[in-house]
Amino acid sequence: MKRISLFTIIILCLLSISFGAFAEDLSLSALTLTTNPDGSQEYSVNLQILIFMTALSFIPAAVIMMTSFTRIVVVMAILRQAFGLQQTPSNQVIIGLTLFMTLFIMTPVYNQIDKSAIQPYLSEQLTSTEAINLAKVPLRAFMLEQTRIKDLDTLAAMAGIDAVDKPTDLPMTVIIPAFIISELKTAFQIGFILFIPFLIIDLVVASILMAMGMMMLSPMIVSLPFKLMLFVLVDGWNLVIGTIATSYGLGT
Repeated sequence: MKRISLFTIIILCLLSISFGAFAEDLSLSALTLTTNPDGSQEYSVNLQILIFMTALSFIPAAVIMMTSFTRIVVVMAILRQAFGLQQTPSNQVIIGLTLFMTLFIMTPVYNQIDKSAIQPYLSEQLTSTEAINLAKVPLRAFMLEQTRIKDLDTLAAMAGIDAVDKPTDLPMTVIIPAFIISELKTAFQIGFILFIPFLIIDLVVASILMAMGMMMLSPMIVSLPFKLMLFVLVDGWNLVIGTIATSYGLGT
């Protein structure tokens, strides 16, 4: 038993030493930083994969906050509230429509990123750092087109940035929150315009019911068919989707 236990201890020690050496070699190879002939630095492929897998958790936030997703989903939510419906269209339908509308609106931006950054990087013409810097250019231009100067000035002042030659010189940490604020304001403006006709129908129906002495009948039940009929007659979905797309400069 002593021989067996001693032999087992020796085997475990050898395995731990070999595993430690392997792990050390692996860590060293995974964290390699290579200097290119032009002076730029490039991380090893293993570290790039690790960074990419970590960045996957931030993709939902990027899709929501750096694209047209916010404006569309807010407008759809206000429209459903104007109807007086709680679950129709369902959240799945609204999110699905918003995602495909976001894909439609952001396709020109993606094509620019693919042409200037993704394809050259896949062809090994650019390093990962250069590709990221080039990919930010079309996305930053898109966000600045939809961002108010007032919001940029407010966020820049809060960040301690006094003055810049042009808005593109601002860091993304300033542009992204300013873009979100501007998107929310635009979404509320569109939602207000959509809400007015339905509100008028509710007021008219409520006044008629009170004049008829039908106090116990909910005006929402009576006005809902009229609001649906109005929305269908004016081809409401086409108008709403067209208005949102036009607000981003599509179709103009």
